[in-house]
Amino acid sequence: MSDGAPISKTQRKKAVHLLQALGEELVELNDDQLAAIELPEALREAVMAARRITKFEARRRQLQYIGKLMRRVEVEPIRAALDAMLAGSRRQIAAHKRIEAWRVRLLAGPDALNELLAEYPGADGQRLRALIHGALREREAGSPPRSFRELYQALREIFKKRDW
Repeated sequence: MSDGAPISKTQRKKAVHLLQALGEELVELNDDQLAAIELPEALREAVMAARRITKFEARRRQLQYIGKLMRRVEVEPIRAALDAMLAGSRRQIAAHKRIEAWRVRLLAGPDALNELLAEYPGADGQRLRALIHGALREREAGSPPRSFRELYQALREIFKKRDW
């Protein structure tokens, strides 16, 4: 569209729904995450109120109100802060999945340890071997997974040193 052309009703509604969805994301944040985002006081209070509302229709109306308040606010800094938080979460989830996958591989067969040591030459192979052996023994005996957990922590430290 050219400059000065009227915005269609469909475009306005789409923009309103996007603002409302952004407001819903704010409502879903925990207190620390919400505190990290700079919001006008009225918007922050509306978000906090929406968290306390349990009735469906009342919550829907509150989210609409949040969307209305967001029309008067510069949303790009809010969106950027949310995206940064979500990117951090995604990184943590990816790291957890990677560690978990390596732990499963290490417990599945002896070749995996050699692969890990080739990829991470600074890793303590002797300690890892002992933890793998202990985790397998714990699994067979049905005892508490102490070595299993320690193996996870050891892998986390290995990856943290090089990748993070």
